[in-house]
Amino acid sequence: MRTTITVADDVSAELERLRREQGLGPSEALNLLARRGMSRASGLPAHPYVHVSEPLGLKVDVSDIGAVLELLDEEADPAR
Repeated sequence: MRTTITVADDVSAELERLRREQGLGPSEALNLLARRGMSRASGLPAHPYVHVSEPLGLKVDVSDIGAVLELLDEEADPAR
């Protein structure tokens, strides 16, 4: 399909960057950007999330939030 479009300055700059870096033509660069946008709009993350956990060195089991809150209350008010 051939058509005329108006491209915003920031999109035009990205198109030019892609053309320079990857040796693409204008249509190829525009299609690449459009496909990237469509994949993000469909719910696919730009980069997969990777959870990293670290030991915190806690002295209290924090899996029971009630017990933790009670312990904190006792420390705040030792008369309890």
